[in-house]
Amino acid sequence: MPIRLVVADDHPLILNALEQFFTLEEGFEIMACCQDGEETLQAVRNYQPDVLILDVRMPGMDGLAVLRELRHEQCPTRVILLTVALEESEALEAARLGVQGVVLKEMAPQLLMQCVRKVHDGGEWFERQTVSRVISTLLRHEAGTRETVHILTPRELEIVRLVAQSLRNKGIADALCIGEGTVKIHLHKIYKKLLINSRLALTLYARDKGLV
Repeated sequence: MPIRLVVADDHPLILNALEQFFTLEEGFEIMACCQDGEETLQAVRNYQPDVLILDVRMPGMDGLAVLRELRHEQCPTRVILLTVALEESEALEAARLGVQGVVLKEMAPQLLMQCVRKVHDGGEWFERQTVSRVISTLLRHEAGTRETVHILTPRELEIVRLVAQSLRNKGIADALCIGEGTVKIHLHKIYKKLLINSRLALTLYARDKGLV
C-alpha cells in the first residue's frame, strides 16, 4: 500500500513542487495539499493520512498549533515538520509534542523522501543541529529546575513563574487565591534567597533556569 500523505505549506511554489515530487515517486499517495493551518487540520481529520508534512510557519493557525490540536485529539498521523529554520523554543515544543521528524527546506528532496519512509516505518528523523539545541536546552532546564527546587518552596516557585509571565502582584494573588500582602511577603523572601532585588532580575533568572 502507498504511504498516504497530506502536505501543508503556505508557499504555492513549494507546495506544488512537493506535490509533483511525491506524485512522481512510487509508493506515495497525496491526499491533500493545504496552505493554512485550519485547512490542514480539516484535511487530516478527513483523510487520516499516514504522514503529515507540515510547514511550521503558516497564516492563522501555524504548524505548532496544528500539531498541538492533533495531539490533543490523539490523532495517529505521524508528523514531519518542514521549515527554513527552527527556533530553540519551537524545537523544544515540537519535541515535547512528539513530532517524529524535522526537515529543513534547504535539504535535498531525496532526503525528505527518506525521512517520510523512515517516519512511516515507525522511526524518527531530525536535523542534527536542531536535536543538539533541544537536548542542550532540556538539560539546562532540568539542571536549573533541580537547583531552584532546593532553594525555593513550591509556592515560591509558582510565584517566580507568574512574575516571569509579567503578572503583577494582584494578578498573582488572583491566580493563587491568596492576598496581595502574602504575595509581597513571598517576593521579599524570594529576593533574599536568590540575592536579587527586582522583578526584572527575577524574570531573567527564571528564563535562564528554564522555569518558563
